[in-house]
Amino acid sequence: MLQEIGEEKNVDAYIEKQLAQKKKIMGIGHRVYKTLDPRAPHLRAMAAKLSEKIGEPKWIRMSERIAQLMKEKKNLNANVDFYSATVYYSLGIPTDLFTPIFAIARCSGWCAHVLEQLEDNRLYRPLSQYVGEPIGKKVIPIDQRP
Repeated sequence: MLQEIGEEKNVDAYIEKQLAQKKKIMGIGHRVYKTLDPRAPHLRAMAAKLSEKIGEPKWIRMSERIAQLMKEKKNLNANVDFYSATVYYSLGIPTDLFTPIFAIARCSGWCAHVLEQLEDNRLYRPLSQYVGEPIGKKVIPIDQRP
């Protein structure tokens, strides 16, 4: 999408056109998170650092403008994958590999969902009630562990 937009000056018109045509803006909105995806700021910071490092800060500036417009116009937030394209691009990863990388990162979670569903025909989502041990355990720094 960013390559299709091309330049920062084209962002507003592109978003307006997409919205007028009722098209989705990829990486915006989330099925579960109705507020900002808590992972997104971390990947956004990485995208900003990497795009500066390669001397192409326009990619993160374009992304931030898109995120701002979508928040203003549709009250939708960027999800974690919205910023992954800028990170992947800045790392020199070919765009044809973006989708496979996205999928590979989720394979273990998808497999876990399948196994859980096969066990009792119930699909678990992040909003499920936690039933594990009580939270509040003290975390021991890794360098102090036996």
